[in-house]
Amino acid sequence: MAPTLPVPIEFSLPEGWLAADPEAGGGVGVAFAAVHPQPDAGFTANITIHGENWPDTATLVDLADESVKSLRDFAESVVVADRREVGSMDAPALVQRLAFSAVADGKRRDLVQSQVYLSMLDVADPHRRAVVRMALTASASQHDTVLGDFQDFVRTVRPSAGTEV
Repeated sequence: MAPTLPVPIEFSLPEGWLAADPEAGGGVGVAFAAVHPQPDAGFTANITIHGENWPDTATLVDLADESVKSLRDFAESVVVADRREVGSMDAPALVQRLAFSAVADGKRRDLVQSQVYLSMLDVADPHRRAVVRMALTASASQHDTVLGDFQDFVRTVRPSAGTEV
């Protein structure tokens, strides 16, 4: 069973993207997954959502560093190609782009992952802060083609009073 997020959110998938089984890709802690309808050379671009309560002592940079470290456990040549803190004091966020090589479906592939970390307050309990991480993983050749879809998706993510994801 896929984990739930520490705060409920709502969002809209980009046109054509399909919800997928979060556990099918082997991702740990994935609460939601979606796939692009057009694979590139056998690799299917995907969007995943993870979430965790934000420890008081951790910064978004600390959490992003942990993601890089975790990726290095199964991928090679992990490079932080770009990292920027964005947002505001009340709603901090961080974006980073990682380039790496990994085996997927039995073949070594050059992949790019764009990650967005959003700090969110729980609508039901404003004293609780959580981090929701959204990631787009695509082949290096397809990444820039699907990046606009991912950016559109990120713009739709918001806290929810319900129990969406």
